[in-house]
Amino acid sequence: MTAESSPSVLGRAASLLRAVAAGGDIGVSTSELARRTDLARPTAHRLLSSLAEEGFLDRDASSGLWFLGPELFLMGSLAAERYDIADVARPVLRELARETGESAFLSARRGNETVCLVGEEGSFPLRSHVLHVGIRFPLGVASAGLVLLAHLPDRDIEDWLSRNDLAAQWGARHTREELAQRIAATRETGWCVNPGLLVEGSWGMAAAVFDRRDEPRWALSLTGVESRFRAERHDALGTLLLRHAHELSLALSRRPGPATR
Repeated sequence: MTAESSPSVLGRAASLLRAVAAGGDIGVSTSELARRTDLARPTAHRLLSSLAEEGFLDRDASSGLWFLGPELFLMGSLAAERYDIADVARPVLRELARETGESAFLSARRGNETVCLVGEEGSFPLRSHVLHVGIRFPLGVASAGLVLLAHLPDRDIEDWLSRNDLAAQWGARHTREELAQRIAATRETGWCVNPGLLVEGSWGMAAAVFDRRDEPRWALSLTGVESRFRAERHDALGTLLLRHAHELSLALSRRPGPATR
């Protein structure tokens, strides 16, 4: 591997690992992984096989589906002590789900994406399944991605939107103009609403969680069916999200380690 090719190969391998992680315990086929990462199938298969040889992935012999491997578990266990915030967030999510009846989630910003870290199911029997642990969305997509984007400085928002055409992949309601309107509305209230933009009838709301430097690092989300997110309920849900997001921001700011730097 040459120095020139290394970043490209590492980037492709990282994209495949993220795509496998998004598949959770269901597993993902080689063809689907190639599609998700925009790689030729032979290239994807070669990289997947190399990752499996190093223990980063497992492949089920009968189905051919790919799963995360034991080496990632070992590395994750070592990293968890520094980065895991689930123990701090889970009581907040549990209380938020209890108060609202909706499913509550915590997502973290990772570069220009959000990744869902932990969730708590609500008591209402009908649920949205768009958001789940491990799934990733670009900033500006889904309620967590939108609320984090809205709390960034104007220059960062402008730079992100100028380099990414979210409408091309996520639909016509993710145009630059519509995103600008949602950002303005989010800045006015502090919380945002995703009115079924990804899956019809599946709604979400979110509020940003800040680190010690007052930067938006995480997002608290509520998800559910459209009938549970009528306009007359937005103020009550938004107020709860902001209160719990503030509590979590304070709790995380007291926690030592990278999450508070």
